[in-house]
Amino acid sequence: MPAESWPTTDSAYGSNNGLLDRVNRRLLAELHADPRISMSALGRTVGMSAPAVTERVQRMERAGIITGYRMDVDPAALGLPVLAFARIRPSAGQLPKIAELAASLPQVTECHRITGEDCFLVKVHAAGVPQLEEVLDKFLLYGQTTTSIVVTSPVPPRPLPVDPAATD
Repeated sequence: MPAESWPTTDSAYGSNNGLLDRVNRRLLAELHADPRISMSALGRTVGMSAPAVTERVQRMERAGIITGYRMDVDPAALGLPVLAFARIRPSAGQLPKIAELAASLPQVTECHRITGEDCFLVKVHAAGVPQLEEVLDKFLLYGQTTTSIVVTSPVPPRPLPVDPAATD
């Protein structure tokens, strides 16, 4: 999204209790670029002391703006080179069981309740197509699946757009 079209009001982003001022947006942008940056280095980058930056970051964590920090690992390095997305349409009365099953399977790294003809979208990692089939067969006990295997990812996962120049 081009910077000139980014929403800049609380109503556009949802309420943030005034925490997303220019400084905090800049902090978010810098943390997106390097989540492992030290508070002192982050402070130098934005022209603030480490304690002031730490307080701002902690406030955004408490407010739920920063929900965590993560590490990315290449699934192929773990022996899981096959990535697929499966849409699942539960049979009558089976809706809760789909979410429970998805949560119990380590190969399912995401599960989303969606609108449309299907009710769930799950992201599945597998060692190969036979292993993917084993996972999908478990969902077939509770509904119908439609699966797409990922061939390439021209836009890999990336941070949300943060416009550091936006004002509250």
